[in-house]
Amino acid sequence: MLENTLNNIRIVLVETSHPGNIGAAARAMKTMGLDDLVLIQPKDFPSQTATWRAAGASDVVEKARVFEDLSSALADCSLVVAASARQRRIPWPMLEPEESAVKALDFAQEGKVAFVFGREDRGLENEELQLCHYHSAIDGNEAYSVLNLAAAVQVFCYELRKNAVKRFSTESPKLSEGGERPCHLQNWDEQFSDHADMQRFYEHLEQVLVEIDFHDPENPRQLMTRLQRLFNRAHLDVMEMNILRGVLTAVQKLVKR
Repeated sequence: MLENTLNNIRIVLVETSHPGNIGAAARAMKTMGLDDLVLIQPKDFPSQTATWRAAGASDVVEKARVFEDLSSALADCSLVVAASARQRRIPWPMLEPEESAVKALDFAQEGKVAFVFGREDRGLENEELQLCHYHSAIDGNEAYSVLNLAAAVQVFCYELRKNAVKRFSTESPKLSEGGERPCHLQNWDEQFSDHADMQRFYEHLEQVLVEIDFHDPENPRQLMTRLQRLFNRAHLDVMEMNILRGVLTAVQKLVKR
C-alpha cells in the first residue's frame, strides 16, 4: 500500500535552468521511494549532466516526461500543491510541508497528486500558482531562506515518506481508528474532479459570467482568481462538478431566450 500510494505522487519541475538540478531532484525522489518526475520546458534536457548528478537514480531521469505547459502536466491530478513562499495580493491556502504531505497521502490513495516546484531564479508565476489547490513553504532562516531546488524537493519527499511509513506501518494505528481521516475518505460516494475537469469548469464559468454581464474580461478585477480559489478550496467531486456545469448550461439557455 505504501509503494502504491507513493507511486501516485508526481514531482513537477517548471523550466529548470540547470540539468544538474534535475538529476539531483531525481536522486532526492528515489531515496524516498518516489519515481514520477515531470519536467515543464527544461532548458537543457536530456542531458548527461542530469544523468550524472542522479547517480543511482538515473532510471528516474530516463523515464521523466516533458510537457510544454504546466496545465497539461496536471490534467489527471486531483490535488496539486505548489512549493512556494511567494507572497500574493490574494492569499492562497497555505500548508506546512508536513501538512501538505499528510493531505497528499489522503488523495494519493485514490488518484494522482502533484507537487510543483518553480524556476531556480524566480520560482512560479502567478498564473502557475493559481493552478494549485494549496501552497506550501519550508520554514527557514529569515535572514536567508533560499533553498537549492533539489534540497527543497528532498524536504517534501522526506515528509511524504515519513508520513507514509507512519500511516501504513502495521505497528501504527490506522487513521480511521483515531477518527482523523478527512471526510473525502469516509465512504465518499464520488471521485474528486481532476485538474482537467476543473479547468474546463473555470472556462465555462467565465463564459457564462461574461454572457450575463457579470464579468468584464477587459476589467477582471481578480474575479476569476477569487472564484478559482473558492472552488479549489471546496474541492469538488465529479457529481458536484456535473451539477454546477448543468446549472451553467441552464443559465446559458435562459440568456439565449
